[in-house]
Amino acid sequence: MVVAVKVFKKSSPNGKLTVYLGKRDFIDHTDYCDPIDGVIVLDEEYLRGRKVFGQLITTYRYGREEDEVMGVKFSKEMVLTKDQIYPMENANMEMTQMQERLVKKLGANAFPFTFHFPSMAPSSVTLQAGEDDQGKPLGVEYAIKAFVGEDENDKAHKRSAVALTIKKLQYAPSTRGRRLPSSLVSKGFTFSQGKINLEVTLDREIYYHGEKIAANIVVTNNSRKTVKSIKCFVVQHCEVTMVNAQFSKHIASLETREGCPITPGASFTKSFFLVPLASSNKDRRGIALDGHLKDDDVNLASSTLISEGKCPSDAMGIVISYSLRVKLNCGTLGGELQTDVPFKLMNPAPGTVERERVNALKKMKSIERHRYENSHYADDDDNIVFEDFARMRMNEPE
Repeated sequence: MVVAVKVFKKSSPNGKLTVYLGKRDFIDHTDYCDPIDGVIVLDEEYLRGRKVFGQLITTYRYGREEDEVMGVKFSKEMVLTKDQIYPMENANMEMTQMQERLVKKLGANAFPFTFHFPSMAPSSVTLQAGEDDQGKPLGVEYAIKAFVGEDENDKAHKRSAVALTIKKLQYAPSTRGRRLPSSLVSKGFTFSQGKINLEVTLDREIYYHGEKIAANIVVTNNSRKTVKSIKCFVVQHCEVTMVNAQFSKHIASLETREGCPITPGASFTKSFFLVPLASSNKDRRGIALDGHLKDDDVNLASSTLISEGKCPSDAMGIVISYSLRVKLNCGTLGGELQTDVPFKLMNPAPGTVERERVNALKKMKSIERHRYENSHYADDDDNIVFEDFARMRMNEPE
């Protein structure tokens, strides 16, 4: 069985430039990042001595468009790297296998290009907008832009420019580790003896999107107070580094009175399960997501990984972390006893068994999606499928 290779393409409005990319998701492995390798096909007669330049652009939006007044903007657009694509400055440029196949198929007017993410470039994150919000969503996004001009500082004309939105993501390490995150806290009371002890242990440190989070809770009541109920939350923590702001959102929760009341001298042990999903948090403002809002299979934003030797405070963009929070309700006068256990929520690395299972589940959604994507065609000789960037245009910079 011959498997076709999918290649994404997009053309400029006048049809004179067409950019091809082998993928839209580029993985940050903490010690290195996948290069952005593509091919551009151009009309040499249209250029008339002009050149074609490429840019890797990031847009960091940290405030709503509708709040921008009197010239104040809550977004920052930066060109991370730029290069001249045509005429090629390096005729002996080393090409990837995908680039070689595309150049061979597309002919003499096809030219390869490669861009690299800076070492500290943040991952793509989108903050979900509320029902009443208008304009572009908050977050970090990337785009590859190609345009025609006399030099790299020329202002690109929309008719002869093309921009393709891409994503920079992080995958979980190949092994999840053996450490079991846990927390042990106690609460004493001013006018009574004894304490209430709460111990929470998770069954693993790294979870994949869609997995159940198992929390083993042990409550020992050595006080004179009574535990009325138990609450569990999965909390998503977001740090917006541009404005030094932090906020947290509950993305999964449960409240139970099982085993309650836990009277003085009694103890209680129970495992609770929570499943944090993006589909359970639709239309909730401020929930951080991986990638774009229109994707049906979009996940919650993955935990931010910091490479070895780097300080966590040096992380840029929107930094994501997760924790499981447990609260014990000790009554009106007793107050609450609370603890947080941090964990990581990520995509499984390619090649792992879990990754194959996730891909099998997504295959069902792809069948329906292909009904919408009627603008691609297959080449039987090279087994390459070309797909337009139609679904990706809504968030692209002009």
